[in-house]
Amino acid sequence: MPPGITDVSQNGTKKSLEASGSIFENEELDILRSLDQPRPIHIERNRSFDERSISELSSCLSPRAFGRNADNNAHIMDHFEYGYSPSRRSGYNTPRSNSYFESHPMVAEAWEALRRSLVYFRGQPVGTIAAVDQSVEDLNYDQVFVRDFVPSALALLMNGEDEIVKNFLLKTLRLQSREKMIDRFKLGDGVMPASFKVLHDPVRNHETLIADFGESAIGRVAPVDSGFWWIILLRAYTKHTGDSSLADLPECQKGMRLILSLCLSEGFDTFPTLLCADGCCMIDRRMGVYGYPIEIQSLFFMALRCALLLLKQDDAGKDFVDLITNRLHALSYHMRSYFWLDLKQLNDIYRYKTEEYSHTAVNKFNVMPDSLPDWVFDFMPSRGGYFVGNVSPAKMDFRWFCLGNCMAILSSLATPEQSAAIMDLIESRWEELVGEMPLKICYPAIESHEWQIVTGCDPKNTRWSYHNGGSWPVLLWLLTAACIKTGRPQMARRAIELAESRLSKDTWPEYYDGKLGRYVGKQARKFQTWSISGYLVAKMMLEDPSHLGMISLGEDKQTKPLLKRSASWTV
Repeated sequence: MPPGITDVSQNGTKKSLEASGSIFENEELDILRSLDQPRPIHIERNRSFDERSISELSSCLSPRAFGRNADNNAHIMDHFEYGYSPSRRSGYNTPRSNSYFESHPMVAEAWEALRRSLVYFRGQPVGTIAAVDQSVEDLNYDQVFVRDFVPSALALLMNGEDEIVKNFLLKTLRLQSREKMIDRFKLGDGVMPASFKVLHDPVRNHETLIADFGESAIGRVAPVDSGFWWIILLRAYTKHTGDSSLADLPECQKGMRLILSLCLSEGFDTFPTLLCADGCCMIDRRMGVYGYPIEIQSLFFMALRCALLLLKQDDAGKDFVDLITNRLHALSYHMRSYFWLDLKQLNDIYRYKTEEYSHTAVNKFNVMPDSLPDWVFDFMPSRGGYFVGNVSPAKMDFRWFCLGNCMAILSSLATPEQSAAIMDLIESRWEELVGEMPLKICYPAIESHEWQIVTGCDPKNTRWSYHNGGSWPVLLWLLTAACIKTGRPQMARRAIELAESRLSKDTWPEYYDGKLGRYVGKQARKFQTWSISGYLVAKMMLEDPSHLGMISLGEDKQTKPLLKRSASWTV
C-alpha cells in the first residue's frame, strides 16, 4: 500500500471531500440524477405460485405489518462522489413498528449490530462489512462481500431503506468495469468482484474503492456466484420498489449482459450446467465441489430467470432473451432428471449397469454403484428427496447442500412436488440437518483419509466444522423462505426459536461446530454480519410472508417436465 494511504475500515474519522469532481464522479452523478427523474413504473403483473401462497399465509401468519412492501494486484476505482466513516451511525430510522421491537429485544439488538457494520464511501452507505469482531485480526472480514451483503440488503429493503441497496448495486457495477488481472491473465469483462473495501488517502483527503476479483482469495479463485447474486438482488430491489428505473439504466443492462455472456457462451460443454472450480462460491475453500456444484446451478437458474424479467427487449437484449429461454429449458430438464435423488432413484442407481453405450443408456454418466456411500442408504427417508451436490462423468456427489436445495425451491428449479420432497427430507432428518443450531451447510462431514484427499488436509475444514458439515446461522433466511413458499411456516418458526436460544448469547458467531451444531466454531468470527441479517430476514419474512416475493419466483409452466421420474414427487 502506498505511503500515506490508510485503510478506512480501521480509521473511523470522517474526512471532508475534495472540492473538484472527476469524469467518473460527474458520470455517476448523472446516473443518480436520472434515477430521481420521473420514470415509468413497470411491475411484474403475473400472479405467481408463491404469491398465491403468500396471500393465503399472510392472513394467518401476520398479526401486524413488519415492514414496508410495495407488492496483490489491486483494482482501484477512482473518484466517486461519496464520503466514508465506518463507525458512523446510519442516518436512517430505526426499524418500523417500535412496539414490536420493544417486545423482541433480540431483534432490536440485531438491528443495532447491523447498523455498526455499515460501510460508508464519501458520505453514503454502500454495504456492510463481513464481521465487526475487534478481538481478532481483520484479514478480509473488514470487506464488503457481494454474497454476504445479500441478506443485509434484503433486511434493509424490508425496512424501507432502499438507497443503501441502490448504492451497493451501482458501486459493484462500476467495479465490474475495471480491468481484472491475476498474474498475467485477464479475467472476463463480466466478472463481478468477490468483495471490495474503502481506502482513505489522508494526504489527498480522498477515498477510493479497491476490489478483489479472486487475486487475493484463498486459492486465487474468481467468484462465480457474485454475478448471479448481483442480478438476483437487482430483481429483489426492482420487485420491492415496483420501479424499474435502476434496472433500465444502460449501465445495468450492460452489466447483466456481460455476466450472461460469461455463462451462455458456446464451448466444449455437453451439459447445460456450469463447470466450476473448487472455492468459487460460499464454500470458498477446497471441499470437492469442483465440477457442477448444486449451489452454482441453482443460483445460475435463478439469475437467468431474474434476468429474463429485467432485460429490455431491445436490439441488445433480445438475443439474450432467446439464449436464456433455451438454456432454462435445458437446465431445468437436466437438473430435475439427473441431480434429483429420492428412494426410488437411489434404488435405481444401486442396480445400475455400467459401461453402457448408445442413446439407450440408462446410466448416462456411467456412475459406479459401488461408489454409493453407506450413509446415504440410512439418510434417505421413504418420503422425501433432494438435489445431490454434483453430477459429472463417473462422479455423483451424494452430499446434501443447503443453499443449493433451498435456492432450487425459491427459483422453482424444483417442481412443487420436488420442493415438497426436499422439505419432507429436512423434516425427517431434522436432527442431522438442523440439530441445535440451524443449519448444516452440507451433510455429512467428510473425515479421515477422504478428508485428507478432498480438502488437502485443510485445518479449518476438519469434520463437522466450517464448510465441512458446520452449522451456519445465515442459512436460516433461506430455510425460512423455502418453508413459507412450501406452506410450512411451523418449520421456520421452530428453526428461528432454536437460533434465538443461542445466537445473541454467543454474540452472533459466523458458524457452529459439531454434529448437532452445539459449539461455537473454533475459528468463527463474532458479530458476523450475515448471521445477524440472516436472522432479521427470517424473522421479518415469517412476520410478513409477502416479503417472500422479493426472493422467490413461481413455477414456469413451460419448463415443467412431462414425465415424473419418481413416485415420491407426488406424495
